[in-house]
Amino acid sequence: MDFQHRAGGKTGSGGVASSSESNRDRRERLRQLALETIDINKDPYFMKNHLGSYECKLCLTLHNNEGSYLAHTQGKKHQTNLARRAAKEAKEAPAQPAPEKVKVEVKKFVKIGRPGYKVTKQRDPEIGQQSLLFQIDYPEIAEGIGPRHRFMSAYEQRIEPPDRRWQYLLFAAEPYETIAFKVPSREIDKAETRFWTHWNRETKQFFLQFHFKMEKALGAPPGPPPSLGMKRPPSLITGLIPHPHSDSMPPPPGGMHGMPPRAPMPPHMPPSGALPPHLRPPLPMDA
Repeated sequence: MDFQHRAGGKTGSGGVASSSESNRDRRERLRQLALETIDINKDPYFMKNHLGSYECKLCLTLHNNEGSYLAHTQGKKHQTNLARRAAKEAKEAPAQPAPEKVKVEVKKFVKIGRPGYKVTKQRDPEIGQQSLLFQIDYPEIAEGIGPRHRFMSAYEQRIEPPDRRWQYLLFAAEPYETIAFKVPSREIDKAETRFWTHWNRETKQFFLQFHFKMEKALGAPPGPPPSLGMKRPPSLITGLIPHPHSDSMPPPPGGMHGMPPRAPMPPHMPPSGALPPHLRPPLPMDA
């Protein structure tokens, strides 16, 4: 047979594949692809009969090997039957109600007023760290309710104009009204010994204490330290330069600003009655 002069043929190559050969090659490629992507053991329509061949329970077809069955699953007939079966099951299945959303019951309490409180300012005597101690009294707190607290930025509240220098500490417990304290907007020390809370169930008192973080201390002024025996001049408020002692520089001639110098003051003598008898001056004699 002459394959060289056939339409579409090339010199040195085989002849053009027929339609049956093309179908066979396509089925082989589909089988290899199905073997890589499909687990045949999980297919509910795959069945092996007593003759050793394979059947498709959905399409009622026989196959000699697994590759033939996998190629069948990729065909039009099998895919059409799958769509029909899915539509039939969806039509026959009863309508299931949508799952109900879990409703959280909101507890309603009648507010009875503001609780009593006490605020104590404290300072650590060793390191000087500042702290605040809050004591809130809840004598009629609801059963099973515990006090809650949180810090709130000045930009979250709507009562006062926001000021970045302040923040708010809120306390809440039903049936009491929520109260807030205005504290400086400084960083809070969250160390275990510097921030703690305690709820006394017997006395119905809630305690909270927190410390502000220490601010960085200003460094010493630059320059060598003063030598021993030498004193620094006191700090001047007005910034004037201290003048030397009057003993080290005599006054200019003619006094200050051209004023004549003052005469020396006579020494102060105590009254005669304050001196003992042997030191008193003699009385003048009458002529």
